Amino acid sequence: MQSQVARLILVSFVLSVPALLAIAQATPAESVQITPPPPLRRIEPPAPDATADQLEDQADLLRAEKAFPDSLEYFRAALAKKPNNAQILNKMGIVELQTQHFKEAKKNFERVIRIDDSYADAYNNLGVVYYELKKYNKAITYYRKALEKRNDSASFYNNLAAAYFSKKEFEKSVAAYAEALRLDPDIFERTSRTGVSAQLPSPADRAKYDYVVARLYAKMGLAERSLQYLRRAIEEGYKDIALVYKDSEFSSLRKDPRFAELMAAKLPGIPSSQD
Repeated sequence: MQSQVARLILVSFVLSVPALLAIAQATPAESVQITPPPPLRRIEPPAPDATADQLEDQADLLRAEKAFPDSLEYFRAALAKKPNNAQILNKMGIVELQTQHFKEAKKNFERVIRIDDSYADAYNNLGVVYYELKKYNKAITYYRKALEKRNDSASFYNNLAAAYFSKKEFEKSVAAYAEALRLDPDIFERTSRTGVSAQLPSPADRAKYDYVVARLYAKMGLAERSLQYLRRAIEEGYKDIALVYKDSEFSSLRKDPRFAELMAAKLPGIPSSQD
């Protein structure tokens, strides 16, 4: 009986050897670390015979499509044909800024300024780098330098105002925002989607920001936009909303039926009366 069991075990082992060998051979293949293929290019690489202008135009299109790596590759190819071109370097810096490569963006903007000290956009863009890094004093310095070079840019004033607001220097912020609005009444509509807006660390600061913008629009007589931002301030619980009945900038708006409707809506944060 014992010999029969021994023979069965031996037969089972012999029969199982090929299977074990197959598993042993298969396992390494299944656990091989296969390097994934490189990502497919969205477009062809820059043509060697393309002109610098053609390469720059293509890079601009790619940047507009948010194809940032390809855009940078074309800008670099254009720069190789036009070394030390301030415009191309500034555009490269913008792409780096858009992709949050702040160190690279800073180098590009600084290089632009070394090449052309009068390049106002580069000063402004360098300010944006410092602003994104929350170094507001340096951001303000470069925004002011940009304004020294070109003082009719609503965007520069808007960026300066955002930096002051982030530092809670509200009076300076209001003055800069007012100048931005004077130059471009649509500035807030654009920057709310694509530009630099104030970095607001708390809901209370956000609410105050919207109230300030509402007050500026009211002063300019743009009732609809003022009401839009006033509603935001109310929804965000602006604690001093009762000032809307006292601030002189809202004197005309208070006569608008839409103002009465808004204040009667009793949204979160709204006072129960004018008192």
